[in-house]
Amino acid sequence: MNINQYLENHLLFKALSPEQLNRACFDARMVRLNRTEQLFGQGEQANAFYLLVEGQIKLARLSPGGDEKIIEIINAGGTFAEALMFLRVKHYPVSAHAMKDSSLVRINSEHYFAVLAESNDTCLAMLGDLSSRIHGLINEIDKLTLHNAACRIAGYLMSRVPENGLAFELDIPKLALASRLAIKPETLSRIIKQLSQENLIKVDKSQIEILDPGELQVFAESCTQLEADFRDSFNLGS
Repeated sequence: MNINQYLENHLLFKALSPEQLNRACFDARMVRLNRTEQLFGQGEQANAFYLLVEGQIKLARLSPGGDEKIIEIINAGGTFAEALMFLRVKHYPVSAHAMKDSSLVRINSEHYFAVLAESNDTCLAMLGDLSSRIHGLINEIDKLTLHNAACRIAGYLMSRVPENGLAFELDIPKLALASRLAIKPETLSRIIKQLSQENLIKVDKSQIEILDPGELQVFAESCTQLEADFRDSFNLGS
């Protein structure tokens, strides 16, 4: 399969004509990474964005003290770093590392941006993609700042439940998940064990089954309700 075939049905490319697609992907190329290998570092010049064909990529930032915070985990079919093409000074604000052996398509941002100006449908698709990403990050900030650790974990587990069942594979290491949820690894292990003991979930190595989705959903939403009640109690207009 050539590179254009990977891209032509993706949201950010499918509105382009074949000629526009060829220009947008003029020097696009496949990149293959081994597990733990770095794609780019925080602060490096950003000349490209990426479509993940297979594997898993973590986007992370380092604190001044050297602590890593995982910002986002990209799975197959996802794109990342596309928003940077709209900035005057383009540097990656995060680092990108492979969490599994991965294959990606590297797209030159300048070439794509030039074609973007010719396609209203693609512009709208890009706006939709970025708006969805922003909305997701706002929700993530809300969860990390307002919800306690147990609610974050319960909410994450409920977000992973497939449409056709209640079991799924936890496909990221627990250390990475703890970083993503801004909790300590030992706290994650303790709460997972607690949820299992309370027969809300069943854990078998990396396989997780939701035994009581209704109760787990109520538990996940309890922090949101408590926060709303707290705000209402201080509502001067009431």
